[in-house]
Amino acid sequence: MNNEWLDTIVVARRDATSRIVVLDLVRPDDGELPEFAAGAHVDVLVDGAAGLVRQYSLCGPPQDRTRYRLAVLAEAASRGGSLGMHRLREGDRLRISRPRNRFGVSDEARRHLLVAGGIGVTPLLAMAHALEARGAEYELHYCARSRADSAFVEELENNPRVRLHFDDGPDDQRFSVAADIGPPDPEAAVYVCGPGGFMDFVISSARGAGWPAEAIHKERFAPVEDTAAHTAGGTFTVRLAKSGNAYEIKDGESVLDVLLAAGVDAPYSCQQGICGECIVRVLAGEPDHRDDILTDRERADGMFTTCSSRAHSPILELDL
Repeated sequence: MNNEWLDTIVVARRDATSRIVVLDLVRPDDGELPEFAAGAHVDVLVDGAAGLVRQYSLCGPPQDRTRYRLAVLAEAASRGGSLGMHRLREGDRLRISRPRNRFGVSDEARRHLLVAGGIGVTPLLAMAHALEARGAEYELHYCARSRADSAFVEELENNPRVRLHFDDGPDDQRFSVAADIGPPDPEAAVYVCGPGGFMDFVISSARGAGWPAEAIHKERFAPVEDTAAHTAGGTFTVRLAKSGNAYEIKDGESVLDVLLAAGVDAPYSCQQGICGECIVRVLAGEPDHRDDILTDRERADGMFTTCSSRAHSPILELDL
């Protein structure tokens, strides 16, 4: 993992709901934190001894570099990340990476439609802050089971550009792709983040209504498929262009795992095909893309995720 860790201190902590904690992080010397664009996330070293690293979106205003804000949902099936974050208290130290972003605001769109499901509001909240600051046209649709399950409601409910949609509320305030997103608009972009089932519903409904894939931007917090599906398949060879070394990738192995085991300095972070840190360029061969982050254009341009994708051809040459 190619991280330059930054030391931060938890300067504020509050329970936004019974399952969501909001943490504000500052530098120990009170200096400015690295600049970030709306939609960015950081790696968090939750447990240094165990090497436990998790990714969390920055949800505060990007123009405020005095602190970073994270909101973390306590997951029932947590592997230690979210529960470790919930144990943090004011004054605790936390190591984080510099911000990275593959879910930014489109420079080509005039109108921005933000659709959040549950804790998926975090990167979209930062986008709303950024769009508000620049006077851009946007709408934020925040969907949750109930008001009690929703963080940041007090901050958002009086904003005329925000619509709150609760599963336990009246039918006329339920989220509808037809009513709230509407027909395709060549000057608009749609941004979706939240649980997998919610995202699949919004994206498939928007595509069914005629929205082109390139107008829909998404970020997932978990892979669409079981990660075992990423490594299933026949044996192939990966050749590295810079060294000329070749490595055999067998059924059940990922390209990234084999490269790391061989001591190759390959980039990576989440190892689930959702953060984009491991992306490299394919120079020759036919990739078998199994990630859920690359766009069709990026795939056509030769981009490839080493942690979750394989090859249709016998040999795949990578720009490593």
